[in-house]
Amino acid sequence: MTQELIETVNVLRPGKSLVVAIDGPSGSGKSSVSKEVARRLKLAYLDTGAMYRALTWFCLQNGTDLDDGAAVETAAETLPLEISTSPEDEYVRVGGTDVTLAIREPSISAAVSAVATTLGARTELIRRQRELIEKHHRRMVVEGRDITTVVVPAAEVRMLLTASEEARLRRRGIQLGGSQNAEQLAAQVTHRDAKDSTVVNFTTAADGVVTLDSSELDFDGTVQAALDIVDTVINHPALKQSSARHRATQGD
Repeated sequence: MTQELIETVNVLRPGKSLVVAIDGPSGSGKSSVSKEVARRLKLAYLDTGAMYRALTWFCLQNGTDLDDGAAVETAAETLPLEISTSPEDEYVRVGGTDVTLAIREPSISAAVSAVATTLGARTELIRRQRELIEKHHRRMVVEGRDITTVVVPAAEVRMLLTASEEARLRRRGIQLGGSQNAEQLAAQVTHRDAKDSTVVNFTTAADGVVTLDSSELDFDGTVQAALDIVDTVINHPALKQSSARHRATQGD
């Protein structure tokens, strides 16, 4: 089903804040699902992972030593970043250079964990993420690894989008058009997750975070399950989030 054929829903909480925070491991479908949820709910959209990738590109272009935490932090503070906050238009620019495709290259994927685990750099990018959320009057779908627990723990809706390792490797392989072998896929998915998990937990849902296991769901099914979670949390506050978690993981 194309995005054009998917009808949008009525605006939720008009005039009020509605932040949907979505965390999850590599290959879980965070970006594509979050973007479509934002489109359906008529919210802004922020891919925080793209910010870390853009910083990685910036560091590599400038010859910054990724093992030098102070240097990476300085790079984060001076990063001339422009990033789309619309689910309809994807772009990432650094110093006016369009790096939308470049930051998805294997070389960036192999190096991004070194940047993402630099605490000073995380602090600066989190500051920028919060600034963007406020700029959009707290009406945004924000996805990443520490959104539900660090960036915006008071989000109206918080969910952890996960999937089995097999499903995640398969999806990432399809996303990359079969250009990566099994070892390269593992490096992009499981190995990177292992490194990033040293500074943030994105594999286990924190209290109040609803888990959506998409292992057995296709794209449309996952989007619908995510929208069901938003509906349950926003429109049916009397229902326990545990019940929403059960429905989401069962794909009902």
